[in-house]
Amino acid sequence: MTKTISGTRRQAALGFIFVTASMDVLSLGVMIPVLPELMKRFNGGDTAATALWAVLFATTWGVMQFFCSPILGLMSDRFGRRPVILTSIFGLGIDFLFMAFAPTLWWLFVGRVFNGMTAASFSTAGAYVADVTAPQDRAKGFGLMGAAFGVGFTFGPALGGWLWHFDHRLPFLVCAGLALCNWLYGFFVLPESLPPEKRIERFDWKKANPIGSLNLLKSKPNLLGLAVVGFLFQLSHNVLPSVFVLYMGFRYHWSTQLIGLTLMGSGVAGILLQSFVVGPVVERVGERGALLIGLFSGCVGFMIYGLAPTGWLYLCGLPIFAFTGLIQPGLQGLMTRRVAPYEQGQLQGANSAMMGISSIIGPSLYLLPFAWAVRHDATLHMPGLPALIAATLLLGASLLALRVAHPAAAEPQAAEAA
Repeated sequence: MTKTISGTRRQAALGFIFVTASMDVLSLGVMIPVLPELMKRFNGGDTAATALWAVLFATTWGVMQFFCSPILGLMSDRFGRRPVILTSIFGLGIDFLFMAFAPTLWWLFVGRVFNGMTAASFSTAGAYVADVTAPQDRAKGFGLMGAAFGVGFTFGPALGGWLWHFDHRLPFLVCAGLALCNWLYGFFVLPESLPPEKRIERFDWKKANPIGSLNLLKSKPNLLGLAVVGFLFQLSHNVLPSVFVLYMGFRYHWSTQLIGLTLMGSGVAGILLQSFVVGPVVERVGERGALLIGLFSGCVGFMIYGLAPTGWLYLCGLPIFAFTGLIQPGLQGLMTRRVAPYEQGQLQGANSAMMGISSIIGPSLYLLPFAWAVRHDATLHMPGLPALIAATLLLGASLLALRVAHPAAAEPQAAEAA
């Protein structure tokens, strides 16, 4: 289990990583339609109280991820990717069991805290991909991760809504079973990707925190700038789960079913792009070109979403916005080339910490302007203001990427483990 993998075993390991990443995002997708309903039941149908609890849950999860992701990332650099991935999968399964059997809201809250502390399967999977792929092939590998993200958010909400009709605890039980089966498979089959000679010699608590992660980002040329590009992208992307269901219903008077189909169509477009477009684009224009195309497409797509006066014009933005699927493969390819093998976990932990920050501030950044725009809609006619804010963030990310997204001269080697 600790030997370097190659050939067929490498492909099998990447397949497991794809399933693991899909499961991680699928769990988030399943919770979108069902967790608020379960919380509402505990609150006696009080929507306002449920909204306050939802903010508390989301903020707490983001805070736990912000502080714990760097620890888990550095642990994967010291002890290997396999134990951290398995711990994260197990934590996800326990979280779903808490939700399935929780007698009160506070039990649900405990489950969210536990999951936030162990939510590193997606980020550690990114370090795993960096371990088992050659530098020139990493963008394709991270494209696979992007496809997993699309699968989870495309089918997760539909699965959650369908299972909810049978029993309101069933979605959580099914996801708990899937996560624990995935854990068992990984326990017996998943090989380690980081050999002992490429690991750090000791676990340093000075590096296992958000500030320590920032020091890593500052120590490499343009790495901090690339991390800020990633943060701006994550923050802009947060507009989708925060307000877009409300926005489409308010502006275009779409039914829940039509909104669901639109979201599914967007997810399918992203999966197709990740599966068939990322590789050829990266080969033709490089990781920097793929990143810039993705950022510019996202900016244009959000502008269309925010300004479209009709539903048909809104749908015209879907194929353009799908090219945001080029952002993460290009960005991760550029970032992972700048750190040594024994720093990949710390890098992914830093990225997850920044994602936690975006999860904390994103809902307020978009929900408050949306509420203000709706209240003044009779005079402003700007319900798409949140999408325009997201477009502005991506424009800033594009300008920054022009400056910092240059290929690394050479990938650092693990001659010495700091």
